[in-house]
Amino acid sequence: MAQPQMATRALRTAIPYIRTYEGRVFVVKLGGRLCDPGPTLDNVVEQLALLATLGIRIIVVHGGGEQVNVLCERMGITPQFVAGRRITDDQTLELAKMAFAGTINTDLVAAFRRYDVPAVGMTGVDARLITVVRRPVRPVTDPSTGQTQSVDFGRVGNIVASRTDVLEHLLEKRYVPVIGSLAADAQGVIYNVNADTVAAHIAIGMRAVKYILLTTVDGVMRDVNQAGSLQPYLDLDDVEQLTRDGVIRGGMLPKITACADALRGGVPRVHVVNGTTPDSLLAEVFTNEGSGTLIVARRERSRPTIEQPA
Repeated sequence: MAQPQMATRALRTAIPYIRTYEGRVFVVKLGGRLCDPGPTLDNVVEQLALLATLGIRIIVVHGGGEQVNVLCERMGITPQFVAGRRITDDQTLELAKMAFAGTINTDLVAAFRRYDVPAVGMTGVDARLITVVRRPVRPVTDPSTGQTQSVDFGRVGNIVASRTDVLEHLLEKRYVPVIGSLAADAQGVIYNVNADTVAAHIAIGMRAVKYILLTTVDGVMRDVNQAGSLQPYLDLDDVEQLTRDGVIRGGMLPKITACADALRGGVPRVHVVNGTTPDSLLAEVFTNEGSGTLIVARRERSRPTIEQPA
């Protein structure tokens, strides 16, 4: 009888969350390492498919940095990064187009099809979803080292506009948009755009109740090699302090910066969750304890439970 009792308790815990989130928008950003076909991707998409089946309106934004790095290696190109952000020359942009708009996007849409969830693959170029301008040469300071340098990011775009009506139309018809992080300027010139930035921008524009960053670590960790160093509940002041302390650094910097941008833009809750752990997303969404890191603009005394609809 133990297992049925446990299942009943879990269902009772989840029901209030299901009622609260039905019809609301979650924006989920997938790191590139989660996007390769196999058990990990199946685990992620199965959970997202369940959320969609429960009436939650899911928008997926994917990266693909690891896949671009692999292509760069094959082509004899050395990837370059500053403060965790990629410098994109013309050759690298072509590889990004192959990965983001091609292999990764198609594999994700196919994975949703296995769970009978209709997904639509697209990038920011489609339907003028995202408009960018080329990022100007500018000084960049790495907050973990304090070093500043002038950086030309190449074919990288800064977002200046977006069309939420496209996404609203798809969600209304119960499609799951799956968005690769490419965009174009008004003249149709294509640029690479940081996927975390795209996801945060869309979360703000769609008035999402959650922005969920699925990555390959358990959340924000003081030491990625120590499981007990997970920070389950943070606010923006905590994030700034962890950045000054050098805990948040390297490739995690743009990810957490996007999380902070989403909060400042009105998204009430941001979650950083390990997408490689079975059912971690469901545990984060449907239990009081969660499984990763919850970040809010200003924290209460303890990790809050369910939020009420706006």
